Amino acid sequence: MDIATASYLVVINLLTFFLCWRDKSAAVHGRWRIPERVLLFLTVGGGSLGMLAGMKTFHHKTKDSRFRLTVPVVFIAETVFLIVFYLNLNARV
Repeated sequence: MDIATASYLVVINLLTFFLCWRDKSAAVHGRWRIPERVLLFLTVGGGSLGMLAGMKTFHHKTKDSRFRLTVPVVFIAETVFLIVFYLNLNARV
């Protein structure tokens, strides 16, 4: 994996994890919430590991079926994509 891809994945997953924590904190304290579409967009954009970790760590969005189903499926799809992409890339070199 090249440094740009790895850096992108680290940043988007840390951002997604942080926003999951921030949204959970806002929910507990009755403050302004992060829209679900933003969390799902970040999940699909490469932050599925961060969202999955946030869901497990903060017990956030665990009852919402959209998150409970979408996040693990996206995580598996992204993982398979990265493995296949980099195996094919390395096979050509």
